Amino acid sequence: MSTRTAHTSELDGAEIAEVRALLDGAFEGDFGDEDFEHALGGMHVLVREEGELVAHGSVVQRRVLHRGRALRTGYVEAVAVRADRRRRGLAGLVMAELERVIGRAYVLGALSASEAGAALYAGRGWSPHPGPIGVLGPDGPERLAEEEGSTYVWEPPGGVRLDPAARLDFDWREGDVL
Repeated sequence: MSTRTAHTSELDGAEIAEVRALLDGAFEGDFGDEDFEHALGGMHVLVREEGELVAHGSVVQRRVLHRGRALRTGYVEAVAVRADRRRRGLAGLVMAELERVIGRAYVLGALSASEAGAALYAGRGWSPHPGPIGVLGPDGPERLAEEEGSTYVWEPPGGVRLDPAARLDFDWREGDVL
């Protein structure tokens, strides 16, 4: 098994295509072009077994407004393990490396957890933000009540400490905001 951490700019066309194919398979066709776009532009963790890509995750920079301060946030995207390689610790391996990146480059980690992924993140010390969740949309701040309870945060050592009652407003992007 080999693990590689690389910026999107260091991945060639074949690797980008491999990542997309892995994500399409792992999410059973429920991973669109906008979702893929959200996973690009940051650091990727690629796990290979016998040369084949079996797990992936990325972290991209986002700004999160919290109590009047724009926080440099490492946002986790596209964590996936090939179906025939699940339950072997590969997602944990990916997350450990993403957390290393977040801890060295950001003041906060954040992600949107699916029901299937929530246990993985909670077991690693991530927790749902208990306060309101919002977005700084084209028409101004907007509450995203449907994202409350599934938006997880991780406060790296030396990072920011969130006020659990305060709202987190994420920067705008096309498609799923979170």
